[in-house]
Amino acid sequence: MNVTIVGGGIAGLATAHSLLKYADSENLPVSCTLVERAQYFGGKILTEVIDDFVIEGGPDSFLSYKPWGVGLCRELGLGDRLMGTNTHYHRTYVLFNGRLREFPEGLVTLAPSQSLPLLTSPLLSWTGKLRLMMDLFISKPSTDGTDESLASFFRRRFGVEVFERLIEPLMTGIYAGDAEQLSLKATFPRFIDFEQRYGSIIKGMLASRRQRMKTNLGANTKLTTFVTLRGGLSEMVRALISSLEKVEKEKMLLRNGVSVTGMTQLVSGKNPKYEIKLGNGESLVSDAVVLATPAFTAADLLMPLDDEIAEQLRCIPYTSTATVSLAYPVESLSHAHALDGFGFVIPRVENRPLVASTWTSTKWAHRSPNDHALLRCYLGGVGREDVVRRDDHDIIRLVQGELRDILGIISDPVLSRVYRWENAIPQYLVGHLDRLVKIEERLIQYPGLCVTGSAYRGVGLPDCIHEGELTAKKMVDYFLASGDVKK
Repeated sequence: MNVTIVGGGIAGLATAHSLLKYADSENLPVSCTLVERAQYFGGKILTEVIDDFVIEGGPDSFLSYKPWGVGLCRELGLGDRLMGTNTHYHRTYVLFNGRLREFPEGLVTLAPSQSLPLLTSPLLSWTGKLRLMMDLFISKPSTDGTDESLASFFRRRFGVEVFERLIEPLMTGIYAGDAEQLSLKATFPRFIDFEQRYGSIIKGMLASRRQRMKTNLGANTKLTTFVTLRGGLSEMVRALISSLEKVEKEKMLLRNGVSVTGMTQLVSGKNPKYEIKLGNGESLVSDAVVLATPAFTAADLLMPLDDEIAEQLRCIPYTSTATVSLAYPVESLSHAHALDGFGFVIPRVENRPLVASTWTSTKWAHRSPNDHALLRCYLGGVGREDVVRRDDHDIIRLVQGELRDILGIISDPVLSRVYRWENAIPQYLVGHLDRLVKIEERLIQYPGLCVTGSAYRGVGLPDCIHEGELTAKKMVDYFLASGDVKK
């Protein structure tokens, strides 16, 4: 029994890793070939180490309370490399009327769990604060199962001010999307649960916080909400590759720098065969296939097989973003805003080209020499993709102008890096989960064929890892149920 995995990002690598693990536990003779078009594995995980600067081109961390990322790191022997945010700083800022204001504590997770910081915040008028507290009294809607946009939900629960000034910029930092279009069910389903169970998001968050504190009291090790690896997230990719390369070549084969140009079903029925055509003229015949690619790539490959699946996959749009990392000598920032926090976010209503900035060297240890500061800035997203297509010089100049206006940084950086991610972040539009049901129902007709990755049920690293694990388990269960297993 052999499996071809198309796509060597974190979802594809996690699928391969889990597939071999689960197959071994069941004593199944499964072999796996993973094919990646790029010269390197890891997808959007890209870490550069330059003169003692650790620079992340893509994601720089992941959520610790989603257990699959931390669990995989520990499984790979990276437990002692996990690193939380700097506990000496807790501040995050938001740009309001051109000035940085401290973000109310307790709202960084997209819902208020502490009321006093919100009620004393200059970010909201007294009308806005009173409207926020109305969440405690607004009745919950009928449970007809209708999906709702993030903008509609948060305006309904908290009012316009809280949504525009606080919720929207945080949401944009995660999905780079338009809250008027993004699905609540697909992005933050826990808020639906809070509304239904408690009749209030505030009450739900407070209950969740109490439960989390009880859990933490019983834990031996506490991790901050966001964690990373000491040498950057590429450590996880290297550890996965190393683990897979230790497996005998008869069971695991990694192929990078090879494109997949097509896919056909050679044999249909209960135990089908699939042919994967490669750009170098080779073909791979497999008992099962996992497409761990962007949805639009999976659509192209599946079009000859099933145009209905392809059409549904193409209805999952993507947006483009860029990250820009700049390093400055600390002495050159003496007249600039103190980097005494984790960074800032910018609401759309401020009409700035910059989306957010992380003060990397403050947020994380071991990211820059002690006498330098490292900052990372975010551009692009839905409705603002044009900036990503500018050349490096123009992008860096634009970011410098933004940092001069917002932070008062007038000196030139001693190091700069631009990373573009075109069509990289999937958008979970209203109705997204219904679309997934249609895709999954059609895939039932093709035993041993799966799609996985960030396009479906979570864009974060832990979500992609979890999807990979579930896909691998599905593959093993398929082989066990096929009736053609020779252990």
